[in-house]
Amino acid sequence: MNGSHPGPRAGRLRPSASLLAALLLGGCAGFSPDGGMDLVKEVAAVELGKQAAALRSEEDAAAARDAVARLLARTLTAETAVQVALLNNRGLQAAYNELGLAEAARLQASLPPNPTISVERISSSAEIEIEKRIVANILALLTLPARAEIASDRFRQAQLRAADETLRVAQEARRAYHRAVAARELAHFLGESQSAAEAASRLSQRLGESGAVNKLDQAREQVFYAELTAQLATARQRAASERERLARILGLWGADLGFRLPTRMPPPPARPRALPAIEAEAVARRLDLQIARIELAAVSRNLGLTQATRFVNLLELSGVRQSKTERETGHKERARGFELELQIPIFDGGEVRARQANETYLQAVNRLVDRAVSVRSEARDAYRTYRSTYDIAAHYRREVLPLRRIISEETLLRYNAMQIDVFALLAEARQRIAATTAAIDAQREFWLAETNLIGAVVGGGTAEAGGASAGVPMAAADAPGH
Repeated sequence: MNGSHPGPRAGRLRPSASLLAALLLGGCAGFSPDGGMDLVKEVAAVELGKQAAALRSEEDAAAARDAVARLLARTLTAETAVQVALLNNRGLQAAYNELGLAEAARLQASLPPNPTISVERISSSAEIEIEKRIVANILALLTLPARAEIASDRFRQAQLRAADETLRVAQEARRAYHRAVAARELAHFLGESQSAAEAASRLSQRLGESGAVNKLDQAREQVFYAELTAQLATARQRAASERERLARILGLWGADLGFRLPTRMPPPPARPRALPAIEAEAVARRLDLQIARIELAAVSRNLGLTQATRFVNLLELSGVRQSKTERETGHKERARGFELELQIPIFDGGEVRARQANETYLQAVNRLVDRAVSVRSEARDAYRTYRSTYDIAAHYRREVLPLRRIISEETLLRYNAMQIDVFALLAEARQRIAATTAAIDAQREFWLAETNLIGAVVGGGTAEAGGASAGVPMAAADAPGH
């Protein structure tokens, strides 16, 4: 084969150089000290700022357990949740086991083929014939350097897949964390609102008993309390489910399920990310594109190897030693020689294998181009979603919620001054609950969009937009007309 940059064209096999390279490869092949985790750790440190570890011994498991215990002793943040997932998620550890299997396959492909030894004994009344034979696959030895390079490419792919799985688990942990905290915040807010609605319902009931409120207005306030009670029950159930989802991705069970979450989501940053060259950055950094590029290189090497050996499928050299002993005289005859076995390409000249290899190469090229187009589109869409959710969340925080606060304060002042009745106060409460619920949802969608943006740029996959709102906002049209 050619040197470090093989192409579809076949190179000439040089027996002496190839045999020497095969012996050198067989002599220096071995397992890496960390089982191929160096690349995974580097990606986790650079892209996530976190530690990744393969737990392959009791000492490794104990160290990870101690680190997880220290992280769970404090209130979880998105960053600590990601670190817990990287150390405690057993599905991720299974992906690291796949990496270990890939390294074993690389080592096996780098070793020269074992020779075959056969002994044949033929006995008759006149003589005894013994034949000893050592058979070596010369073709496998000649192609060993090329096959070792292909195996190294496959191992590099396995490393990138393990790194990509690390990013995926990290992003799933972030999404689960933001959903769990948002659901908890909404359930807490609706719980406070339900207490106020219950007091208002009791007040309207007493006013109805005294005749100060008609039956229609009294029913409106009671249904407001009833609907809010149902909304709170739904929010609490969703908060429990989102917490369980987070526990699953973090790999927690037993006593660890008592982990603490904050009562509120963190506010969005003061300024959004500016990524003018997001397409180019995604094309350069996405791990799935790097995997596809290595696949193309491996297929290219395999195509060159196939074309170089298309006419030869079998080439074996046997060293033969024969000895014959006559029974009557005891005279021994010894003979040495060799046998070369070569398959003659009469019916199959290698055209089928060459066509298959060429189509596989073109398939890898098309898949790489298709993946690059998709990566660019995903990056553009993720950034547009990120900016729009940021603007929406900021709009609620800077405009809607402050205005709602002013309206609530002014409405309460007018109620205390007996300028409006209790029903106008309760109608404003409906609108405030709807606005706050929408603001919580908008803030959750922003954090999910930011996580998806990171996935679109560096890898690990993106997820759909966040789920439906944890509750149905109270419509302002339900307010009674007074």
